[in-house]
Amino acid sequence: MSNDESREHTFSVLVDNESGVLHRVVGLFSGRGYNIESLTVSEVEEEERLSKITIVTSGTPMIIDQIRAQLDRLVQVHNVANLTSDGPSVQREMALVKVTGKGEQRVESLRIADIFRAHVVDSTNSSFVFEVVGQTDKLDAFIELMKPIGLADVSRTGVVAIARGAET
Repeated sequence: MSNDESREHTFSVLVDNESGVLHRVVGLFSGRGYNIESLTVSEVEEEERLSKITIVTSGTPMIIDQIRAQLDRLVQVHNVANLTSDGPSVQREMALVKVTGKGEQRVESLRIADIFRAHVVDSTNSSFVFEVVGQTDKLDAFIELMKPIGLADVSRTGVVAIARGAET
């Protein structure tokens, strides 16, 4: 891979849980023309009022370094980790996938769901809602296979990620 090649990176950003912080972080990306491919936010420390923002973005190594440096400069940011380059990490995404159909289509959707270890979380006479969890490419493949069967709707959480090992 050359230095000019764009690559996907996952950032984990520990921030103060207060009004306007997410706006500042997202504004940093939009103001510089960087795309956010996935964004999740959740409170992680209630007593200390801290939240974790997980951001998936793409860029050349120079752009990724700029993003990290600019995130580090924000006052409300306590820590920025590039989970793609700082060491091993675990990344997952969840999707709810609605598939409609009757007869053989229903049977085929259940076969595919079993292969992907997707769970049926809702069922009617003409539809299933599957919950599928895994890496983004696994969800993409599941959704692609459901299209010809009767894919009706998809709702995705975005990537959540955490560093592996004892370090925080």
